Parts: sequence; C-alpha cells; structure tokens
Amino acid sequence: MTTLNSAFLLKSGTAERLYNEYAQNLPIIDYHNHLSVADIAEDRQFDSLYDLWIASDPYKHRLMRILGIEEHFITGGATPYEKVERFFSVFPFLAGNPVYDWGRMELSAIFGIEELPSKDNARYIFDKTNEMLKGREFSTKGILSKFNIEYISPVASLTDDLQLFDGTSVAPSLRGDNLLSPDADLKAQLSAKTEINISDEDSYLAAVSTLLDDFAAKGCRFADHALDDGFFDEGNKVKQSMLIRLAEEYKKRNLTLLLHLDAKRKTSERLARLAGPAGGYAGVGGRLNISALTDMLGAMETADSLPDTILFPLNMNDQAPLAVLQGSFSEDGVESKVQLGPAWWWCDHSLGIENTLNAIASFGVVSSFIGMTTDSRSILSFVRHDYFRRILCSWFAKLCEERDLELPFELQGEFIERIAYFNAKKRIKR
Repeated sequence: MTTLNSAFLLKSGTAERLYNEYAQNLPIIDYHNHLSVADIAEDRQFDSLYDLWIASDPYKHRLMRILGIEEHFITGGATPYEKVERFFSVFPFLAGNPVYDWGRMELSAIFGIEELPSKDNARYIFDKTNEMLKGREFSTKGILSKFNIEYISPVASLTDDLQLFDGTSVAPSLRGDNLLSPDADLKAQLSAKTEINISDEDSYLAAVSTLLDDFAAKGCRFADHALDDGFFDEGNKVKQSMLIRLAEEYKKRNLTLLLHLDAKRKTSERLARLAGPAGGYAGVGGRLNISALTDMLGAMETADSLPDTILFPLNMNDQAPLAVLQGSFSEDGVESKVQLGPAWWWCDHSLGIENTLNAIASFGVVSSFIGMTTDSRSILSFVRHDYFRRILCSWFAKLCEERDLELPFELQGEFIERIAYFNAKKRIKR
C-alpha cells in the first residue's frame, strides 16, 4: 500500500527507518469497528465514489455543515456527483483536520490519485474512480485486500444472526449497550433464541450466557459498552450493577471489555432528526467521574470478575488519569489488565494520538499499549492504521532522542511492532 510520499508524517531519519523496517508491512488487527458484515460477505460493488467515500461518513458530513454546505448536498436529494463536488469544493480548506490527511491517503492508497481534491478536479476524480469501481478489484473484498488485514471485528448485538461472520478473519465484537437495561422486546428475542423462559435477573443472565457462547465460538474476543456522559449518575445504578454482572460472563470467556466513555450523544435535536443516530453531531462530555469508574472496576475485581479492560475516553482531559489506572488494577501473569485505549472518535488525530502515547509512557508502560483500532463504518478507514503507525514512529523516534533512552535500534523496532500489531494479536489468540 502506497500513500502520498514515503516520508509522509515521518519527522526524522530514525522515524523513517522504524516505519520502513518495522511498521509498514505489519498485518492489521482491527478489533472494533462498525463495518457492514453484509457488504463484506456479499462483496458489495459500490456505484460511485459518493457511495464508497462520503455517504456513510459522518466525519465528512460534519465538516461540510461547519463550512455552511446546504444539507441538500450532504444527506439530501442532490445527485452523487453534486455531493462529491460540494465536498471537493471545501476539501482544501480542511487542512489541519485529520479528514484532510485521511482523504488524501485514501485516494492515494486505493486509487493512486495524488492530486489534492478541489472543485476544479472534482469531475475528473469522480469519473476516474467511478470507472475503477466497476472492476472486481475495487469491490468490498477487493479494497479490503489492499490493506493486509489479518482480523477485523465489526460490532454485533447479542441477538444478531452471526452466520455472515467467518469466525477467523471476520469475527463479531459484542455491542452490549442494550443488555444493561433489557426491555420486553429484547427479553422476548433472547427467549426465542435460547428457549429460556426469562422471569428474573438470573434467567436473563442465563440466556445472555448461552448466546455469549455462540459469540465466542464465532471468534468474538471483545465486548463493548458505551458509557456515555452521565452514566455514573445515581439514576443509573441498575445499569452499573448489570455491567458488573456481565463482566463476570466476559471474563469467563476471555473477552476484553471495551469501555467507551464520555460521549455526549444529544446535542442538536434538529440534526438528530435530519441525519439519524450517527450523523456527526455528537459532542464530548464533561470530565469523567473517575471515582465512580474505579469503584465499578474495583467491585469487579473484588468479585474476581474483572476482565481485561480497555478505556476509551472521548474527553482528552481524561487520558492522563485513566493512563494511571494501568498500575491500579493487575492480575498475576496478565500484561496491562486495565489500560488506556487508543485515541477515539474526536481524538483520533495526531494531537490525540500523541497525547495518548505521552500519557501511557509517562504514567504506565507504553510497550504494552494495545494500539490502533478504527471504530469506523468505512472500509477505506484502514488507512488510519498507516496514519497511526507513521505518527507512532515519529513520536517514538523523538522520545528516544530527546530523552536519551539509549535503546538499541532493534529494541526500538520491537516497541513499534508490539504497539502496532503484537499486543492486539495477543488479545485475539487467547
């Protein structure tokens, strides 16, 4: 996979060597994303650059709205070309935002297009890519094959049909949000799938346990819960207690618990009605209640039910205090039982990535960091692993130089390989 120029984001000769000799050719393990499993299984062929690149990307929609593009040209009734043309018209003015970097990387790596997108070349790029998308090498599987992917884990709800997951390279990651406060419909679905009569909490958990076995058999190694802004308020005690009980089930199956923290889902009601639940309008919540979080993790630990846990804060102010927790919860023979996860959502830019690395290096052990995952809906988003690896190599080369770490170059390379690949691989091979 090529992208822009060989030294893109690599700020020193050492960074280039680390990238070229250790990072560039590593396989990708993406342990949490929102890809369409149906698109992968059916090997979807995309009709146009719009359908592939813009239609399902709320990052791009959000930036277009910020720059005043009419909704008609974002999610409205405009033609695919008109929507692409409007996005291209503002693209040069996105410099500084990660979408500017990702967009150039995507066009370069997948289509070999090196020109900076603009209003002037919109028609040329649109027509050229549309013609390329007609070929089988640009189907969903064709595009994914360009990324050296070893394992991807799209989210699935517990009652979803797992037939489309192959259980090896494409395995489900449990999205467990609806399990914390089950409604009558969910209980009915669980009963139908398991033939367990759900009459109380114990029978409910028995049904959940049965389906978790199915997930584990399909290669599931991760269970995700979004603990949004306000989750630790007094009114959510029932949800908090249920998560503690579910954690016991996750630990039994060696599932790593992913906790996505601090999202402020409700902002503009107008955009929510207009764009749907993933419309790019969500915000960052206030400072996380660290005491409540540690109380919950402590309760899991006391009950011997604390799974390996990765913490994804959306508020960058929480990265340092959560990095400290790498040393607060441990288990004999387990590396990084609880750790700060990769920069997520509004934080997955160079500033957020470097801040994450600095926090873990300063307060914990960065060599055991699990590294990047896309958390994305787009099959093109796997360029973000390359983006992360380039930033990682530059950051680590700078750290070694400025701090006089005196690490042999081969050991520097081992740091890069662990963070970019091997630490995540350990999680899926257990």
